[in-house]
Amino acid sequence: MVTRQVKLFGILIAYVAVFFTLFACSSTPSRAPVADRRAPPGERVQYHIVAKGETLYSIAWRYNLDYKVLARANGVGLSYNIYPGQRLTLDVAAPVAIPPKTVSKAPPVKPTSPPKPKSTTTKPRSIKTSPVASTKTPKTSSKSPSSWIWPAKGKLIATFSSNKGLNKGIDISGKLGEPVHAAAGGTVVYSGSGLRGYGKLLIIKHSDKYLSAYAHNKRLLVREGDRVKAGDKIAEMGSTGTDAVKLHFEIRYDGNPVDPLRFLPRK
Repeated sequence: MVTRQVKLFGILIAYVAVFFTLFACSSTPSRAPVADRRAPPGERVQYHIVAKGETLYSIAWRYNLDYKVLARANGVGLSYNIYPGQRLTLDVAAPVAIPPKTVSKAPPVKPTSPPKPKSTTTKPRSIKTSPVASTKTPKTSSKSPSSWIWPAKGKLIATFSSNKGLNKGIDISGKLGEPVHAAAGGTVVYSGSGLRGYGKLLIIKHSDKYLSAYAHNKRLLVREGDRVKAGDKIAEMGSTGTDAVKLHFEIRYDGNPVDPLRFLPRK
């Protein structure tokens, strides 16, 4: 008899527990509110933290900026050296306070009468003049290279499109391991795989205005700081960062993508 009462009491407790559980569930909202912490669409990135292996040129390339303007906005010197962890502002339109140079003004010089001619017995001293070219800027410092060549021998499979940056260069097909050549002489300013979508990438500086890039390589054969001439083998064609073997080639002028077919000779 006692055992039966205990069982009935246990069943009663179970019913009471189920009742309160159902009541609590019915009073709780079916879905908890979730705060959306994503950045609003279209919000522009304001700064960039330098990662290992990045250069000022690769960062400027990533954000479609002129490396000179990016350097000036962040107080980077003409060596363009940056370091991992450095915070770079991308708001290049903001004015940068640069202390003015202190120039000591020389007192005004009063015009003097020409000196009297010396006697004919005295031989006049010869005066050497500096060459005029020394006051001019170096040649091709800001101009396009005198000639460009095709960086690969394959077929042109994609052309430049300036519509919202769909294709900032051209694509050339080829076979795995085929040579990639420098399209013009210059200095390698980036060699790595830190730019998403480009795979193993090389960037060459040809002048103060012109840069070129070679993407999706299988192997890079030159390093940052190397000087190359037009036609030098700089990489092997590959498919890194893409789904097919090809070379993606770009030319930029003051950080802006331009159509490479305007510079390359006709095939």
